[in-house]
Amino acid sequence: MIEAERQGALDAIGSEVAVCTRCRLHETRTRSVPGEGSAATEVVFVGEGPCFNEDRLGRPFVGQAGELLTKLLESVQWTREDVFITNVVKCRPPGNRYPEPEEIAACAPFLSRQLEALDPALVVTLGRFYMARFNPGARIGQVHGTFQPADPASGAPRALTYAMYHPAAALHQGSLKATLFRDMEGVPVALLQARERRVAGNGPPGQDAVQIEVAPPLVEAPAEDVSTNSVEADSARPSALEAGHTGESAVAAQSIELTSQTDLTDQLTLF
Repeated sequence: MIEAERQGALDAIGSEVAVCTRCRLHETRTRSVPGEGSAATEVVFVGEGPCFNEDRLGRPFVGQAGELLTKLLESVQWTREDVFITNVVKCRPPGNRYPEPEEIAACAPFLSRQLEALDPALVVTLGRFYMARFNPGARIGQVHGTFQPADPASGAPRALTYAMYHPAAALHQGSLKATLFRDMEGVPVALLQARERRVAGNGPPGQDAVQIEVAPPLVEAPAEDVSTNSVEADSARPSALEAGHTGESAVAAQSIELTSQTDLTDQLTLF
């Protein structure tokens, strides 16, 4: 699918989201928030749901959490326009509460179709709701900073998924900000792995998640829950270095450029 076709597919999904009545969230929304970004990107960020500002503007991550997400992207020399940003649910849950299972289920086909259209190499999950799609029963404090193959039924059968805290978590527990920036250093590294996996033919499904250790821990967050669009605090961070990644290579990979859909025969431009 060429970029124009991908954009057309995304626009069609957005039009459906704008008038969707599949769940009760449509009763209280101001505007739906289908998502935005590059139709040619290799990387998709998936959050939880729109909040007050997103509901008013119809755009994802435009409040305080969005400002932090922008800074996280800038820390690896990317911009919002380089990636695609969306949420598990496309309408704001009242009072910024967590999305409920039936609401997630109602929106799931939209997200799956977006991923099918984009065919990303890497899906970054922000928070526990989409993370749970690939790590059933896991706590975000256990799996943040790790990547693993996506479930083929998700709409992104050739992608890796990379787990991170939701940026809003750092607004309620400041110590998580350092964790977010440290984990963000691993996103370009995961993208390199995703590219290599595509060249190799996807690799074995269901392989174990891989921990990326990009630097010595900057802060150990206490093991307690945080509120509103955030998840369990960072109770432990494995220190074992796996898959041959080093802190030096992870930092160098911060300057990696996104390409317009990696072809299986492409030569990899790493830095």
